Amino acid sequence: MRTSPGLRLLGLGGGPLALASRSPRRRELLERLQVPLLVLPSDVPEGNRAPAESPERYVLRLAREKAEAILPAARGLGAYACLGADTVVDIDGEVLEQPADREDAARLLQKIEGKWHEVWTGLSLVLLRSGRCAVTTERSRVFFDRLNPSEREAYLDTGEPMDKAGAYGIQGWGGIFVPRIEGDFFNVMGLPLAALRRVCLEAEGKG
Repeated sequence: MRTSPGLRLLGLGGGPLALASRSPRRRELLERLQVPLLVLPSDVPEGNRAPAESPERYVLRLAREKAEAILPAARGLGAYACLGADTVVDIDGEVLEQPADREDAARLLQKIEGKWHEVWTGLSLVLLRSGRCAVTTERSRVFFDRLNPSEREAYLDTGEPMDKAGAYGIQGWGGIFVPRIEGDFFNVMGLPLAALRRVCLEAEGKG
């Protein structure tokens, strides 16, 4: 069987890749790369960051836990590797995750408006046959414009903020409020592709 171009370019020796995530953005990015996928969302709880846990360590821990949680199911379905990922927004030392409801989304938007914030993503890749694991984190800096109340309400009306860390989607309507970014654009979407290639190569012993 011919290996997909996405697997070859990422450096993975086979597929499918089991994705421990409900994120439609991560799934979309991997499908664009023609990576054969098994979507197996984990039940690892989020929002349990310890007070002294840095955003970087937090996303890395959750990524590892998510990948490990789906190992038995992925093995049973014949997956080649498992990928866990987690993304948060960090502003002034406060970690922002997905909003609980519309009111919470408005609160998160008001926190990031008119300021720079950091987006952290942790990745954990486990090869099922060898058990080799590689992990990494990626950080991007994003400036989000200040919104007036009517703009904020209009954006909330789209529903886009509801399932995204920091309550905005840079690949959608939220992108019109982001004039500047430093770092990996795809990281802000939730799956830094260059970092993904790095963990694939490391796990395969090619890094």
